[in-house]
Amino acid sequence: MASLFKVSIDKLKGVGSKSAEYLAKLGISSVGDLINFYPRAYEDWSDSSTFSGACGKKDQCLRVQVLGECVSQRIRGGKMLYRVEVTDGINVGDVIFFNNRFTPQSMKQGNFYILRGTVKNSGRKYEIISPKVKGIESENNIFPVYSQTSGITSNKIANFVKTALEMLPEHIAETLPQWILEKYNLCSYDFALKNIHFPKNKEDLKKARSRLVFDEFFIYQLGLGFIKKQSRIFTDIKIKDDNIEEFYKFLPFELTSAQKRSIKECTNDIISGKYAMNRLLQGDVGSGKTAVAAAVSYLVAKNGYQVAVMAPTEILASQHYNTFCKFFKDTGLKICLVCGSLRTKEKKRIQQEIEWGFFDIVIGTHALISEKTMFKNLGLVVTDEQHRFGVKQRSALINKGIAPHTLVMSATPIPRTLALIVYGDLDISVLDESLPGRQKIDTFRIDENKRLRALNFIKGIVDEGGQAYIVCAGIEENENDIIDVETYYDKMLSDIFEEKDVGILHGKMSPNEKDEVMARFIEGKLKVLISTTVIEVGVDVANARVIMIENAERFGISQLHQLRGRVGRSDKKSYCILVSNSKSRDANQRFGAMTSSNDGFYLSEEDLKLRGPGDFFGTNQHGVPNIGIPTKYEDVYLVKQAQDAAAELLGSGAPLEAPEFKFIKNKLSKSFELNGENSGKGVIF
Repeated sequence: MASLFKVSIDKLKGVGSKSAEYLAKLGISSVGDLINFYPRAYEDWSDSSTFSGACGKKDQCLRVQVLGECVSQRIRGGKMLYRVEVTDGINVGDVIFFNNRFTPQSMKQGNFYILRGTVKNSGRKYEIISPKVKGIESENNIFPVYSQTSGITSNKIANFVKTALEMLPEHIAETLPQWILEKYNLCSYDFALKNIHFPKNKEDLKKARSRLVFDEFFIYQLGLGFIKKQSRIFTDIKIKDDNIEEFYKFLPFELTSAQKRSIKECTNDIISGKYAMNRLLQGDVGSGKTAVAAAVSYLVAKNGYQVAVMAPTEILASQHYNTFCKFFKDTGLKICLVCGSLRTKEKKRIQQEIEWGFFDIVIGTHALISEKTMFKNLGLVVTDEQHRFGVKQRSALINKGIAPHTLVMSATPIPRTLALIVYGDLDISVLDESLPGRQKIDTFRIDENKRLRALNFIKGIVDEGGQAYIVCAGIEENENDIIDVETYYDKMLSDIFEEKDVGILHGKMSPNEKDEVMARFIEGKLKVLISTTVIEVGVDVANARVIMIENAERFGISQLHQLRGRVGRSDKKSYCILVSNSKSRDANQRFGAMTSSNDGFYLSEEDLKLRGPGDFFGTNQHGVPNIGIPTKYEDVYLVKQAQDAAAELLGSGAPLEAPEFKFIKNKLSKSFELNGENSGKGVIF
C-alpha cells in the first residue's frame, strides 16, 4: 500500500494529463492518494419504491421493466426528447431524457433496471425525467459520491478508484495490533479500505467507516498522549505561600464557585506538583476567565516570580492591563504593558526593566516573544484566546523561562466529551457558570422584510445611550446575495444614523486601522460598528447592548454564539437579532437553538450534533483530525474508544520498534513530527 503513494496518478490506467490535472486540484497526486480519497456521501439504491409511492419525492429509486422501444421526437428549441415506457409492476410511466440518446437506447425491451430521480404525475401518466439508470445485475446497491471539481465527475472518480483498488496486493498489511482489533470489534484494514468505497450493503459500510474513523482518532490520541508525557517536565519553581485567600480580599466582587474551583485546580498544580502546570481554562462568554488568571498570577508573583500574559491583539492586551491594574491596585505588584505600538525608546526602557526583574506582571502581544524581551525569573505564562497563537509562538514565550507553569485560556465552549479529546495534552478547568448580575440576551430571528423595523429598534437603543454591532458576511458588494459591510455603511448613513456615529471594521483594513476603529467604539465615540466577523473575541464593551447578524444562515451555532457574546457584558438588557430568509431545515435548527438558549456548552453540543466532530472544528482548527470522512455525532463513541486504546498502549510501555507497530510509528512521525531523538520515556521509537 505504501508504495502506491509513490506511483504518480497519471500512471493509473485511464488517467490522462487533463484528468491528472483535475485530480491534483482535489489533492490527489498519487494512486495512494486516490485510494485514501474517501467518498463524501453515498447513494442507497437498495430500497425501491413504486411510481405512486415515489411521486413528488426527491431522489427516489424505482425497479422497473422496459415495455417498449425508445421513441424520439424533436421539440421546441431544436432539442431531442427520448421517451421509454416502463412499469413498476403496478403502474405504467414514461422515462424521459433530453438530448441524450445513449442512455434510453441502451434500455432494452423486457429488461429490468433501477432508476433514481424525481417522479411527477402529468395528469394522465407518471413521468421521471433524466434519472440515473443502473442495471439490476450489480451486486452493490450502495454507490459512492465523491467531492468533485470542474472537469471531473464523481462517477469518473469512482471508475478511477476501482482501477486503483485493483493495484492493491492480495493481502494488505494490518495497521493496528490484533488485540485492539479484537477488543473494539474492528474489521480488518483490507476490508475497510475496499468497503469504504464500494460497500455491498449498509452493514459493511458501517464497519468500514468505524474502522477508519477509529484509526485516525487513535493515532491522534496516541500522539497527544505522547506529547503530554513530554510536556510533563520537572520545574524548579518553588511556590511556598498559598496566598489566594489574601487575593480574594482585594476583589470588589464575589467569585463564582466555578471560578474558585478552577483557581484551586491551578494552585494544586503549582504548589503540590513537581511538574510544571500545563492547564487549559475553558469558559463560556462572560464566565470570568480573567479573574481566574489574575488569581493564579497573584499566587506566582507574590512568591517572587514574574508572570507573562500574552493576548492576540493590542486591544485585548490593553484591556487585560487595565483589568489587572484594578485588581492589583493595593497589592504592591508592579505591572507593565508591552505592545508593538510603543515608541522605540519607551519599549526599550520597559524591556530593560523586565529583564532586571522590576516588573512582576508583564502583559502584551506578540512583542513578548521578541528576542529583546527577556525575563529575570519567569514563573507563569498565560495565553489568552489560545487558538489565535501557534504552538511555536507559545513555546517561544515559555522558553524565556526555565520550565514555567502554563495556563491557556479559551472562550470557545466545547462539549466535555470532545474537550478531553481535543486538548488531550492539557489538563482542563471549566468555567460553567455565568457571572452574577448578567441578564439573559434575548435572541430573535427575523427575515429581511423586518430589517427596517430592527434598525429603528437599534436606533432607540442608541438614543438611550447604548451601542450596537451589525455583522455582515461580506466586505464588498457581490453577486451571492450576501449583505456586505460597505453597502450597509452607505445605506445606514443615508437612512437612519449620522455619519459621525457609524464605523466599519473588516479584514482588509490594516491592523492599525482596525485598532483605531475598535478603540473609538470602546471609548463610545462610535455608536454603531458595522463589521465582518473580525470583531474581537473577548473585547469588553459594557455599553454594547444589541448585535444584529445579517445572513445568519451562513454561520454555525458556535460562531453565532461567539458573536452574540459581544453584547450582554453589563447588567443592562441586551439583544441579538438574526436576519435570514433561509428556509433550510439546518438553518432553522441552528436558529431554534440560538433563540432558546444562552448556554454555550449546550449550544456547542447542539452544534456537534448538527455538524459532527470533524466539521465542528473545521480543517484548520487544532484538535480533531481531518480524516476525509464526514463524521457524525454518533462517532463520538469511537473517539472515546480510540482514547482508551491509546491510553492503554501508552501505559503498557510497549516499544514501537516491534513490527506490529510499523504503521503506527510512521503515522505518528508524519502527523506529529516525532522521532527517536525526542521520544522521551514510555513509548520508544
